[in-house]
Amino acid sequence: MRKQVFAVLSVALLLVAAPAFPAALPPGNAEAGKQLVLNSCTACHAPMEPAHATDGAPPLSFLAHDNKADPRWVRAWLMDPHPPMPGIMLSRQQVADVMAYLSTLPAD
Repeated sequence: MRKQVFAVLSVALLLVAAPAFPAALPPGNAEAGKQLVLNSCTACHAPMEPAHATDGAPPLSFLAHDNKADPRWVRAWLMDPHPPMPGIMLSRQQVADVMAYLSTLPAD
């Protein structure tokens, strides 16, 4: 009887917690991410540290560090950019690609 109660509670907990888990995330393509970053991001984010782009945005090496330290934060930022980052709307695949590219960079 205890096993049945435990099984029912386990399933109930899983059903309640399921919305908290994101849908399956697409695998990232680092090369596609690199092309997207080089075409869209390097006007503000310097490709290599210690240089900063003219608007003072952090270099890609800093973003690579943040991506390795807390990828959930980076993913959230890319999915819903905040000022001063322009409102660039990326698809889930593009976000995964950018994150895959950032993971290939050395982190400072």
